[in-house]
Amino acid sequence: MKSVADYVRSIPDFPKEGVIFRDITTILQDPDGLQLAIDGLVKMTKDVEFDVVVGPESRGFIFGVPVAYAEHKGFVPVRKKGKLPCETVSIRYELEYGTAELEIHKDAIKPGQKVVIVDDLMATGGTMEAIIDLVERLGGEVVKICFVMELAGLKGRERLKNYNVDSLIIYEGK
Repeated sequence: MKSVADYVRSIPDFPKEGVIFRDITTILQDPDGLQLAIDGLVKMTKDVEFDVVVGPESRGFIFGVPVAYAEHKGFVPVRKKGKLPCETVSIRYELEYGTAELEIHKDAIKPGQKVVIVDDLMATGGTMEAIIDLVERLGGEVVKICFVMELAGLKGRERLKNYNVDSLIIYEGK
């Protein structure tokens, strides 16, 4: 039986020399790969009591919505600045080569709600730290963070050490 990792395409020297790009589109394109990934993420939440799934634009939408659907929970999008139509809470955070800004609707998380965050990739953990900050500012409690892939060499798990983090695939390198 295949694992989710069997459906990941690895592309050497992209976007720059020495980097191995882990491409999830090959998971999405194959019905078995997609089903394995979603089933694996849902399984990560089985023993977790939660109210809502949060996912960042755009690949967090792809993987988070099916998890929310399977568990009969709502889904809350976290988007790039300027994409949400109602009043938002935002955070500016550092990227490897600059800054970015994320937003969530101010009324998306109710105080006391238990939140599962789903995304495709954990690298340095900076984006996830920003998402956690948004959820907690709205009064939510992050009870689980689920990733399809983790690049362990970038040490993102260390930045998220106070949270319950799980990944379907862990690559030891960067």
